[in-house]
Amino acid sequence: MAIWTQEKTFQLISLYEENSNLWDHKREDYHSREKKSQVISDIRSAMPRSTQENRPLLTGSDPDPDPDMEQARPQLPQSCDDQRSELEDEAEDSGLTASGILAMPDGVRNSGLYTGVALLPIISAICIHCMHMLVGCAHELKERLGVSGLDYADVGYNAFMTGPVPLRKLAPVARTVLNSFLTITQLGFCCVYVVFIAANVKQVIDCKLPGNGIDIHGYMGILILPLLAISMIRSLKVLAPFSLISNVFLGLGLAITFHYLLQDIPSSYDRPEFKSWKQLPLFLGTSIYAFEGIGVVLPLERKMTNPEDFRGCNGVLNTAMILVTCSYIAVGFFGYLKYGDAVHGSITLNIPPSDALAQLVKILMAVAIYLTYSLMLYVPAEIMWPHLSPRFHSARGKRLGEYAFRAFLVLITFVLAAAIPNIGLFISLVGAMSSSTLAIIFPPIIEIVTFWPRVSRLNMIKCFCIFVFGVVCFVTGTYASVEAIIEYFEHSDDPQPGLVC
Repeated sequence: MAIWTQEKTFQLISLYEENSNLWDHKREDYHSREKKSQVISDIRSAMPRSTQENRPLLTGSDPDPDPDMEQARPQLPQSCDDQRSELEDEAEDSGLTASGILAMPDGVRNSGLYTGVALLPIISAICIHCMHMLVGCAHELKERLGVSGLDYADVGYNAFMTGPVPLRKLAPVARTVLNSFLTITQLGFCCVYVVFIAANVKQVIDCKLPGNGIDIHGYMGILILPLLAISMIRSLKVLAPFSLISNVFLGLGLAITFHYLLQDIPSSYDRPEFKSWKQLPLFLGTSIYAFEGIGVVLPLERKMTNPEDFRGCNGVLNTAMILVTCSYIAVGFFGYLKYGDAVHGSITLNIPPSDALAQLVKILMAVAIYLTYSLMLYVPAEIMWPHLSPRFHSARGKRLGEYAFRAFLVLITFVLAAAIPNIGLFISLVGAMSSSTLAIIFPPIIEIVTFWPRVSRLNMIKCFCIFVFGVVCFVTGTYASVEAIIEYFEHSDDPQPGLVC
């Protein structure tokens, strides 16, 4: 099979641009299948002989399809989001949703009761629209290139590769940046998981064995071996049942948690409507962390029996996200209403620690998050390991090297988690720094580059506004989170209220 060099790829893109009836929907012959087929045939003739062995990456129907050509059709480089297609729809819908929804009361604490309730649907709408933007760009690029199975990084790469000529050299950079932020985001989730598990287990054991003298760092140390063990599982088929069990535990835990939140609710007048401008960025970071699932939408659509049902006003994406948004608002509202400023980074830490049912909730949630830790670690491992694998020459060396690399990633998440053992601040930092970049900043850029020069002025203004909002969330959220973390360490020696069991 012939190799598509950069020179041949640029030549094909140039020919594609010259024949605007393949992509300009305003032309009368845009819908003419006969003319499109003729243009494709002419382009094939114009390409070097070696590339004619493969079917060109163009949309349009082939009047005489050749099965051999279909098998030899070149595939675009794949990044590790393809691995996400098998696991992220389960992992993020379980572990990420759980840590996000349980942190919503803490987020509302930073905004004020009614301010948070009013802003959550707005942030949700922006994140959902960005998901639709990414899906729309993927569809356009798949039609333009005649391929299927594009993931987030592929969409960014091919948007620049087929976009304005001056930006094409940035295509590899776009892929690298997207994969880098995917890696940072996933490792950030893993750090949150470590703190979450340690904090919940600590409350349960401290009530059963009071005065044991073990702080949260000690409990993190106890977790190292169990998390190392589950992180050594490389097979997604083996990990899939863990995700199913995790979903069951999370569902039970959330139901029982709501039972506690709806008891002895104080008046809403006891809670401030708006907190302060200084704390509002922390709320934005927590909210975006909870809603960040943009890397999942393309794999989910690809796995659907009827992908056309994914989009639309009452499509799967909108329906699912509306339900998720309602859940976030409910937990955030009632959690902060119930516990006020005493609310923790995970609402499970507020429910009565001495109650057997509450202890069951903490254990269920801790086990559920533990079972999804390896799924979250899988993506950064698959993104980075192929760059290190060539250094090992034997199959045994590669296998042992991958195990060592996975252990190294686990230890990194432990070091970072131990450095900031506060769930709420860690979630806000991850949400502001990495989740906002993937969920809000990149989609409008990709949409403009993908549809240039057909982008309308109104669409350009919309993309610019979303981009500015994402940058504001990134800058202010990161600054506020770092400032809050510094303040947290400055007061770390202050006496803390003891756990009452």
